[in-house]
Amino acid sequence: MRLGYLYSRYPVISQTFCDAEMLELEQRGIELVIGSVYPPLTSLRHEYIARLSAPIHYAPPQEILRILERNAKTTRKWPRDLVEQHEGRYGPMAKAEQRARNALYFAGFFARSGVDHVHVHFANRAAHTAVFLKEISGIPFSVTAHGQDFMKDLGSDDLLREICAAAEFVAAETDYSRDLLRQRCPNSAAKIHRVYNGIDLERFPASRSCDGNHVPRIVSVGRLVPFKGFGDLIDACAELARRRIDFVCDIIGDGPLREKLQAKIEQLDLSPRVNLLGSLSQDAVLEKLQGADIFALASTSDAQGATDVFPTVILEAMASTRPVVSTRLAGIPELVVDGQTGMLAPPGDSTALAHALEQLLRDPELRLRFGHSGRARIEQDFRIEQTVAPLMEMLERSCSRRPAGDVSVSRSPLLAATESSRRRASHSEAATEIAYLIDRWPDRELPLLERELEEMKRRNVPILPFVCELNSSARLTGAVERIAPSLEFLPDAMVLEAQWRTTPALAQQLEEDRAQQSSRAPGAIFLRQGRFALVLRKLIQEKNISHLHATSSRALVCALMLKKLLGVTVSAMIEPRSELSREWIQNALSECVGGRLSSRKLVEQRGGAFFLDKTTFRSAPRKTLGQITQKTHIDLTTGSRFWEQWAELLLRWSGNDGKSKIQNPK
Repeated sequence: MRLGYLYSRYPVISQTFCDAEMLELEQRGIELVIGSVYPPLTSLRHEYIARLSAPIHYAPPQEILRILERNAKTTRKWPRDLVEQHEGRYGPMAKAEQRARNALYFAGFFARSGVDHVHVHFANRAAHTAVFLKEISGIPFSVTAHGQDFMKDLGSDDLLREICAAAEFVAAETDYSRDLLRQRCPNSAAKIHRVYNGIDLERFPASRSCDGNHVPRIVSVGRLVPFKGFGDLIDACAELARRRIDFVCDIIGDGPLREKLQAKIEQLDLSPRVNLLGSLSQDAVLEKLQGADIFALASTSDAQGATDVFPTVILEAMASTRPVVSTRLAGIPELVVDGQTGMLAPPGDSTALAHALEQLLRDPELRLRFGHSGRARIEQDFRIEQTVAPLMEMLERSCSRRPAGDVSVSRSPLLAATESSRRRASHSEAATEIAYLIDRWPDRELPLLERELEEMKRRNVPILPFVCELNSSARLTGAVERIAPSLEFLPDAMVLEAQWRTTPALAQQLEEDRAQQSSRAPGAIFLRQGRFALVLRKLIQEKNISHLHATSSRALVCALMLKKLLGVTVSAMIEPRSELSREWIQNALSECVGGRLSSRKLVEQRGGAFFLDKTTFRSAPRKTLGQITQKTHIDLTTGSRFWEQWAELLLRWSGNDGKSKIQNPK
């Protein structure tokens, strides 16, 4: 089974349950294909995400999605009827056209990847997108609903009922949320099941009681939003201070209430005791938990009724052998057993919360007993190996109910073509691909790039073009729009920065390699291309790419980094006006198997498989082109012959010349 995961935004540092679930599925041999409509809002990453084998694919920029939409409307792939129905039923806030546009991209992406089923976390934007994805492609989907997503964010119980009806099954993270969903969606009640979130206990070794704190330390973790109840926790801390109880309270997390909460701390004269630490990595959070005496989370409901349902951080605190003080709200009592693993207060009651904290602050033995009982409860009921089992069963049942190639189960007239594509992706031998690295696109310095890609496609050359940055200021011509659907775009700068930060060993290796070079790429170019390289690394491995072609000198900086990291072969096209020095270019070309150069002098120096690039001499006299042809043995006077020989070289360099047959278009 090849399983797709679709997120509205991924990764999100507060949603560690998603990471744990996917890592466990990969451990069980499930091949994942991960898609995210939007990039993350921060470059902070939890360290263990690097263990995911599957790379994260992001939707291309909106300009490209609109091109896909226009193309789809001319080829009957646009779900016009469903878009119109949703606009009429749910109004402009549901953004039906935008959901359909995102679904159109991921329908093609998941189909090409041979995905059998798509699972969505959160019954909101991503789940709405999955309804359109199923309509377009016929690929079935399921949803894990949490709490705030369907209680508040989705904004429509009618849309929630339609999502649940379209899904193969719906997983709810607690009995509380399962029962609430069944009440709201009675016609889908039989397919709504409770599936607890779990955690990987290998990341949470059982720790002893914290006896290193001279002053007892309370830790709380969460987004600084109203329903996390941090205002109530600060009020409880003020009450503890009035009772002359020693303590320190660290609040980890960030959000819109930060300034308001800081002002409250100062107003109550709690600055020496209560600290807002901001967002921290998961390793740093774990270290804080293990250094705490008590974990507290004062969950409540906000003005719109949104609330915590099953806070994962409570699981993590209990796994860290810490006693928990929280509130009697939603699914929290399903996790924290009052009087056994912690203490529960009524939500919004800061006095009761202070009383519970006081009992634990004054009684180290009680803290120790609750901490050990909490750890035992996690070991018994909330290990990820146990909690993921019912999800696996439902996924396998869903796939087994739908035989491969069965088109009768879908409303979509396009499913037959999609199924055919998926079978080819699943059963054909993986072709060795050639990657084109395009630093920026569209680029007026590469006037014939679109034609080149079309010529290679016509000759059956397996090229995958990666665009590192979309040039949003450029005019999108007809040729540009024709080629856009075949391009793969790297994600935004936040994702690039995160990858650089979370792979420090590789980043350092690239920097050390640069330091040892006699001629170096400028620092700004190196840092930019280095970030591209670390994101491309997984994509190139995933696509079985053996040869990289750099379409400019800037892209060559990136390609040579990937050569060091992956051992691929590299060719290059060097434009007439390069930002790189001649010395750097000469050294770089010595690491290439061949390429196209705009400088006659460089062609003469390099020889071999390097030749003068016809695309930069389109206005040169025919006599000059004839002389170049005689010297390089590459026919530059006939367009068809030029592209034919370039295609042959690419296939030879990739090791694909014996597997693919050049098609000579008429």
